[in-house]
Amino acid sequence: MATQLRPNVECSDAEWQARQDLAACYRIYDHLGWSESIYNHISLKVPDEEGAFLINPFGLLYSEVTASNLVKIDIDGNTLDGSPYPVNKAGFTQHAYFHRHLPWAHAISHVHTTATMAVCSLEEGLMPVNFYACNFAGQLAYHDFEGVTVRAEEGERLLANLGDKRILMLRNHGPVVLAPTLPLMFLMQWSLQRACEIQMATLSMGQPVVRVPDDVVAVHQRDLGQVSAGAPGAADFAAWTRRIDKIDRSWRD
Repeated sequence: MATQLRPNVECSDAEWQARQDLAACYRIYDHLGWSESIYNHISLKVPDEEGAFLINPFGLLYSEVTASNLVKIDIDGNTLDGSPYPVNKAGFTQHAYFHRHLPWAHAISHVHTTATMAVCSLEEGLMPVNFYACNFAGQLAYHDFEGVTVRAEEGERLLANLGDKRILMLRNHGPVVLAPTLPLMFLMQWSLQRACEIQMATLSMGQPVVRVPDDVVAVHQRDLGQVSAGAPGAADFAAWTRRIDKIDRSWRD
């Protein structure tokens, strides 16, 4: 595989594109208020490299993440690109297990936003009470809180509880969103965030909650594909990338 020397990193064209996409994603999350100091993680499989993925350097804010300072590690935790930065053990343990066992899960995100953590702390979790929540009815899995995710043996239970779903709501903790592409993962995260924000606002009013009937939810989910422009999430991700480019282009380096 041909490699080229980029700013501070030697990699293939495909990996450099993945690095830029992931760095953009971190900056978008930061712009939307989804960052959590130096914690939480978004990871992305390195194209054409089995068992290798990119993740944020532990100790940097999302606003400091760039294409070249992302850390490339393998699913055993070994740094592959000579990065001087460590990786948060909680990020590696959880993300590496999914990357190892789910060949379709190329992009994985875990956040601690107020709205998603609040919904993860409700016994019923996300309820079909708003437009965005209906997107996810019957599509979410749940995993009981076991403390900070640093023990490899918890991975088996995470995977078992995820089952055939693509979002795992860690109770009392926050969601893990998994997808075959980064743009689709972003769109899922954005929609889940909106669903949780609106549920928080709805419950705060103290009025009886109107639940969307199951048959209407089914029609809603059936018709969602008609409002997609091209590959799911591609237009959304491109639009938000243009937004952050107008603010600060340093993520490209």
